[in-house]
Amino acid sequence: MQRFFRTCLALLLIVGLNACTTIQLEPLPEGLTDQPPADWQDRSAKLRQFDHWQLLGKLAVRQPSDSGTAIINHWIQQGEAYDLALSSSFLGMGSTSLKGVPGFIELTLSNGETYRSGDPDALMKAATGWQLPLQSLTWWIRGLPAPDGDFRLLFDDKDELAMIRQAGWEIRYDRWHEPQGDQPALPARITAVKEQKRVRVVVSSWRDLTP
Repeated sequence: MQRFFRTCLALLLIVGLNACTTIQLEPLPEGLTDQPPADWQDRSAKLRQFDHWQLLGKLAVRQPSDSGTAIINHWIQQGEAYDLALSSSFLGMGSTSLKGVPGFIELTLSNGETYRSGDPDALMKAATGWQLPLQSLTWWIRGLPAPDGDFRLLFDDKDELAMIRQAGWEIRYDRWHEPQGDQPALPARITAVKEQKRVRVVVSSWRDLTP
């Protein structure tokens, strides 16, 4: 009987060791580190306080079903409330307005039809065919992880934020605007990738709307 228990214990140990050896930690991309620079806490705090702003730029979406681009005529953020005006010939979108707060969106198409929903991402997909993580983009666009959900930050050798991994998305920071005054540098181009979906935002200008 003792020999039987010893045999079972040995088998369990072998299985356990084999299981441990199959755990693979995702390697860091070359040249990046997950150790934040010394000033990251101060930098991220200033970016969180920068919550009244306007940007102009361009949006490009690529996904298996369709792809297209749109001009961002304005994206105005007032705390948690956003007002996003897009214009595009893609799928006949024309001028599209998106206004909302977390958990609610009002979408107005170029023909005047207005839709409201408690699920912004689902409404955006139904109305335009585009899958945009709107709630998270309001954070990612500033160079911050969204407050809901786990995330991983990766920095380059210049101590700049290079990538955020969150909710299955990989957000890459390709270019940055020069810092203005006491304000940290803001993104000039970001690319968010999830499986076969890609969202790219090119920001031509930022404007501080802090009261």
